[in-house]
Amino acid sequence: MSRLKQYDTLLVSDFERTVYPLPVHGHTYYELVYIYSGNGVHVLNDISMPYSAGDLFVISQEDQHHFRINEITRFIMIKFTDSYFKHQSHASFNESFTIVPELVMRQKLLKEIKLKFEEPYKTILHNAIDNIVLYDKYKTPTSSPFVYQQLLAIFGLIKEVILKLDERIDNGLPKKEALISYLHENIYDPQKYQARHVAAHFNISVNYFSGYFKRNFEITYRDYINNYRTKLIERRINSGQVNMKQIAAEFGFTDESHLSNYFNNHHKSRPSVLRKRVLKMEEMT
Repeated sequence: MSRLKQYDTLLVSDFERTVYPLPVHGHTYYELVYIYSGNGVHVLNDISMPYSAGDLFVISQEDQHHFRINEITRFIMIKFTDSYFKHQSHASFNESFTIVPELVMRQKLLKEIKLKFEEPYKTILHNAIDNIVLYDKYKTPTSSPFVYQQLLAIFGLIKEVILKLDERIDNGLPKKEALISYLHENIYDPQKYQARHVAAHFNISVNYFSGYFKRNFEITYRDYINNYRTKLIERRINSGQVNMKQIAAEFGFTDESHLSNYFNNHHKSRPSVLRKRVLKMEEMT
């Protein structure tokens, strides 16, 4: 993988493409990528995310990425080095500003999900990008206090979106009840309860989903699904209303043998043993 180098502390790049000119690559600098128009797929650290007009992506030195363009896309790329925010002579203008842009750019969460800018954030972001691009057409933006303030404004927007995102994911959304309800509703369809399908349904990264589930439910996603399926299968067997072939079909197993092996792995007994026990208890009553 190639790593693009940059020696200027700040550069603004504005271009349109039908095919992205670079393969998978990394940077020695930070990069804000704003999608001015068009759509396609952004692949960031092997995570594919669809993009469209108004999306913003943050790229740091640890990342690798590229774009697959579906519709001609106008990219606005704002590239800056470590020294840009650290050595600005006008930085004292915002001594109370608590955001460290470099730390924001390195947040792992921002590489696993797509930031969603709703109004008024979406319009404010668009205007800030327009201001930077317009300034760059006439003057060098590197030492401009105006451009500096526009960038701080963008990071302020990112911070607000992150706070809403943390609330949505970590403190209730997708709500635990909604997630469990979805899983229970689709427990009979192995395709629908795959982690990638569930993550897509709730619009979060599949890589982030596993950690989110463990934090909120104190059990791994795989263990939860296996435990719940096993309990349901046990209920079916105990009911005596359906045979093994019917249970296997209901839960998406290829055959009775597949069901038996699965149940034995998670229940530590064969369905046939449990069924005999149930029949014996019925005879005694």
